[in-house]
Amino acid sequence: MCTAATYKTKDFYFGRTLDYEFSYGDEVTITPRSYPFRFRQAGNMETHYAIIGMAYVAQDYPLYYDAVNEKGLGMAGLNFVGNAVFWDHKDGADNIAQFEFLPWILGQCATVGEARRLVEKINMLNIPFSDQLPLSQLHWIIADKDACITVEAVSGGIKIYDNPVGVLTNNPPFDKQLFALNNYMHLTPKSPKNTFADGLKLQRYSRGMGAIGLPGDLSSQSRFVRVAFVKSNSLSGSGESESVSQFFHILNSVDQQRGCCELDDGKYEITLYTSCCNTDRGIYYYTTYDNHQITAVDMHKEDLDGRTLIRYPLVKEEQIRMQN
Repeated sequence: MCTAATYKTKDFYFGRTLDYEFSYGDEVTITPRSYPFRFRQAGNMETHYAIIGMAYVAQDYPLYYDAVNEKGLGMAGLNFVGNAVFWDHKDGADNIAQFEFLPWILGQCATVGEARRLVEKINMLNIPFSDQLPLSQLHWIIADKDACITVEAVSGGIKIYDNPVGVLTNNPPFDKQLFALNNYMHLTPKSPKNTFADGLKLQRYSRGMGAIGLPGDLSSQSRFVRVAFVKSNSLSGSGESESVSQFFHILNSVDQQRGCCELDDGKYEITLYTSCCNTDRGIYYYTTYDNHQITAVDMHKEDLDGRTLIRYPLVKEEQIRMQN
């Protein structure tokens, strides 16, 4: 279970939480422009835009969870179990495997508009990366500073939705997630007025009562509503540190603590990492479950014309700054 969001001040920010019971060995991974992508049925991409994001690298191939390219386009895949459908080869279409979708888009698209045009020609293949890594059932959020869309491969084909809130979680399908916001149109960051009944004297006894009814559970629909509310009402300065700090506060509103979401096998889902990327500057920030200090990797400090992946293992241990 995961949550992705966008945020805009002077620059544009894109990131997500990854909530799961274990890690595959995620690393901040930079794919330089000359790293060759070998697509299963769509040929090779020898040169492309440079990409930075969080990935599990298998057989020297970056399986990105979320990433941003050097042009400022961001993309993330989130679990969509029970709804995602992938297909066999289709003549006349761009046949792209699910795990190839992110590099296919970020490798050659600079804007959401360009990405939408490519998505319209895609047939999402039901080919796993390997026998050890079966198909993941995902849907995707794609965003730049001017637009945001959600892409879903379902039984009716590829669906592309405009995403006006710049937020995505898991199930249900996005159109239902968005429709559910109608149930919360009464929420407000302001103090509420008494509209309960004429003549009945009711009093505000606490600050924050305008948000009574905002879901607080960990379900994907509730997380969608909560982050949409928090993000839509967030205020911060436009500087880098203020913007990054606020972005983490937005996603921390759906942080999953160990022990609160127990799975059938006795394991617990937790927020393994939270990311925030300044898409204008190519700086990828992250925290992990046991390390709340923000760590950053700047793609532009690396050789972006190379052919080999640049990988940074996550800093996972808690770092505490003593003041005395």
